[in-house]
Amino acid sequence: MNTLDTLQRLADVIESRKPANGGDPEKSYVSRLLHKGPDAFLKKIGEEATETVMAAKDVDHGGDSAKLVYEVADLWFHSMIALAHYGLTPADVVNELARREGLSGLEEKALRKAQAREAAGE
Repeated sequence: MNTLDTLQRLADVIESRKPANGGDPEKSYVSRLLHKGPDAFLKKIGEEATETVMAAKDVDHGGDSAKLVYEVADLWFHSMIALAHYGLTPADVVNELARREGLSGLEEKALRKAQAREAAGE
């Protein structure tokens, strides 16, 4: 099973549920979130991020790690709805992760700060 294939299939379903592509907000959760606009799906991302943190904390104290996987899946799913809304795909995220591969986190953060300063004309 190719992970990117799985993500792409899910992205295709999300794309098909956009109201502009015939998705019906009365019949589809994804369509309903997209129809309501960014505030709706961004709120869900915040909720799912919080639930992910709580599940991770539970694992630290003997909780079921499957709950963490479940919450991360919800977080990724709702993040994919945001990506679709903004015309992006899971491949864009995978490409960004590949770009960062081999960079230390500290180097990557320093590079972003330098690029931000450059863009601001400093």
